[in-house]
Amino acid sequence: MLIQFSVENFKSFKDETVLSMVAASITENKDYMINKIKPPLLKSAVVYGANASGKSNLVKAMQFMKSFILSSSKETQATESIPFSPFRLNTETEHNPSILEIVFIHDGIRYRYGFAVDANKVHAEWLYFIKNVRELEVFTRDGQKFSLTNHFKSEEPLVKADRIRPNALLLSVSAQFNGKIATDILKWFHQFNVISGLHPVQYGPFTINFAKSEAGRKAILDFLKNADVGIEDLKVTETEVDFENLPLQLKNILENEKGKVTKFDVRTFHKKFDNNDRVAGLEEFNMDDEESAGTKKIFELSGPLLNTLQKGRVLVIDELDARLHPRLIVEICTMFNSKERNSNGAQLIFVSHNTRLLDKNLFRRDQIWFLEKNKQEACELYSLVEFQVDGKKIRKDAAYEKDYLRGRYGAVPVVRDLEGEYGK
Repeated sequence: MLIQFSVENFKSFKDETVLSMVAASITENKDYMINKIKPPLLKSAVVYGANASGKSNLVKAMQFMKSFILSSSKETQATESIPFSPFRLNTETEHNPSILEIVFIHDGIRYRYGFAVDANKVHAEWLYFIKNVRELEVFTRDGQKFSLTNHFKSEEPLVKADRIRPNALLLSVSAQFNGKIATDILKWFHQFNVISGLHPVQYGPFTINFAKSEAGRKAILDFLKNADVGIEDLKVTETEVDFENLPLQLKNILENEKGKVTKFDVRTFHKKFDNNDRVAGLEEFNMDDEESAGTKKIFELSGPLLNTLQKGRVLVIDELDARLHPRLIVEICTMFNSKERNSNGAQLIFVSHNTRLLDKNLFRRDQIWFLEKNKQEACELYSLVEFQVDGKKIRKDAAYEKDYLRGRYGAVPVVRDLEGEYGK
């Protein structure tokens, strides 16, 4: 479970910016919290902002942290630079490292891990965990100087053998050599899924694999039925294709494959009616060729969404509402906020322009976040629960959508006269 993520000096984020999933002490919608954790955590959060306000950069920061942790120890990264992307609109920060930190719970243990990097090296790295309320140090790093406590003494040979490259994380290298704590933490990062709603086809294979079991197929079918796209049944078949019969371009991509290549085929079934409007049977459709772009996106995202709910994981989605009807987004949010349908403590974080979601029955005030840029074009992130107008906090019975569109909470575009000369 995610407790908090913070980023500093990364893309459009100049100063430390914190997204917290810790529930505020407010009274509304207590079922929208994971109450088995103290303090309780939120099951979902939505981030709003104008175009170019930094919403996608927040997601990219999470993706960068995950991918760097999972890949920095690989030998293929030995001579490569770190994909460093500082805040470039300030003469000081463009030469400083980016700093990222995450606080999370895995197997009942609360961890705080972070690092500071530039294009060439890791400037700092740290790991702490909570035991009996107290936060205990596991290790810290200052450049190539490492301080290992008794909790991480087993990794001393790695440090003494100079196995930690300047551009690699100690945590990643430790996991590569099967260090217990590091391996456990990397398991959590493998389950910390950050995806884009603009490219859902990338998750089609995961969804198809999820649908191969009868339980998975039924869960996806129920999800599609709730989406009201007219699908009555779903069938996934797996066939083998002779490698030699594949197009040359595909052969080059799959050149390491031997003999047979597996191909998956997804079919949907819709009701067919007679002249009296009675159901006469089901008509079979090919998902790739005959379903709409919106239906295909719903199907492709259903695997990650349902798997997150079942396993109690964390899912971050950029542009979730692209090509999806607002009512379907409401259904997805309702699934994650539900006490019955989300019993394993799953969390959904997404960015959106869909103001219909700004409803007190759908989100608590601490689940609604806003991003906007200040006069120096640096991003500032704040939640509705902490926002004040004339020194007063926003009431839980306020008209969130109406007030947001009026600009009362900020984080909306300042639209000038677009007609100009042509409107005269």
